[in-house]
Amino acid sequence: MNGKAREETLFADLHVHIGRTRRGEPVKISASNALTFRSIAEEASERKGVHLVGVIDCHSPSVQRDILDCLESGEMEEVQGGGIRYRRTVILPGCEVEVREPGGGPFHLLVYFPTLESMMGWTSWMEPRMKNVRLSSQRIRSTARELQAEAIARGGIVIPAHVFTPHRGLLGCSADRISDRLDPEGVAAIELGLSADTRMASRLTELDRFPYVTNSDAHSTGMIGRECNELSVKEPTFEEWVMALRGEGGRSIVSNLGLHPRLGKYHTTFCASCKKALSDKQGVAEACPSCGSRKLVRGVAGRIEELADREEGTGMEKRPPYIRQVPLSFFPGIGPRMRQRLLDEVGTEMDILHRCPPERIAEVAGDKLARLIVEAREDRLELTAGSGGTYGRIERRP
Repeated sequence: MNGKAREETLFADLHVHIGRTRRGEPVKISASNALTFRSIAEEASERKGVHLVGVIDCHSPSVQRDILDCLESGEMEEVQGGGIRYRRTVILPGCEVEVREPGGGPFHLLVYFPTLESMMGWTSWMEPRMKNVRLSSQRIRSTARELQAEAIARGGIVIPAHVFTPHRGLLGCSADRISDRLDPEGVAAIELGLSADTRMASRLTELDRFPYVTNSDAHSTGMIGRECNELSVKEPTFEEWVMALRGEGGRSIVSNLGLHPRLGKYHTTFCASCKKALSDKQGVAEACPSCGSRKLVRGVAGRIEELADREEGTGMEKRPPYIRQVPLSFFPGIGPRMRQRLLDEVGTEMDILHRCPPERIAEVAGDKLARLIVEAREDRLELTAGSGGTYGRIERRP
């Protein structure tokens, strides 16, 4: 090996929320109470097979106490290069912040730091600019560019979250261009969100300069890894991840594994009056074709159609492949018991979805489910698209 460290391929999910602290203090109100700093690490390491995790609520002082407890007990350790190791997984301290500027709706930014100390310094900067720094995804009294410059000066990186979604997406509800809100030079990547994929996003020429990341935005342990990134790095650390985003030193994003966009909650446009989803072709309509209402929740597909400046299928030549993924929780017949059997007897969820032979899956879950998983791998499933905050679903067959 000529004295050089060997690159390895691993899975990374960089957007996971905390529901409550170990002491029961609320952090992300809409997230599961079972989502704690430690439970995220255990789930990712032992059941999901995800070896790099961004925990997005590490700015909260109560979460920081939990982290310090894990470090002081020796159960976890900070690693050189940035991050906190638990068994086979390294956690990156992250933060989700809401910004609102004149002329657009509120949107979310993801900020990551290499160490707990740098994250605690970030908390001190945010606290006087925020109503309640203890909670997740709070609005800050700052412009996006001011926040971006401050984070970078402190050694962090900034990524617009779920960028196309109608609720809290920079391009979904706040602006028509990234450069309207942020300095493009200081944008580390673009998070696509659950309702978009590379093929859709690449219709916007402005995004050519940015790498894409696919993260779960998990609000429960079961959803960790439903979107993730396959990275080629020497080890799971903050520094190696940043190098992979930049394509430096042989590090890279090998593939983006994302929820099939039709399963996302905001893929198609939805009428808030008659509670009906519009068809794909009606996604840019100004009024509901069924009831005439203009109270529409613009779907991600329709919003991209509005912003696109080139045809679908172009602009993807230098992108890593986007692998459409259907998590185990979406398959009919996989409840908590069957999921646990598969994890116990077959492998991690990533192995089951992408690597395990169908015969091995069939031994535990039956031929029908094994066939569905193969069809998901080959992108041959029939899906009903999600809209208006409701996930899409796999069509049931006789």
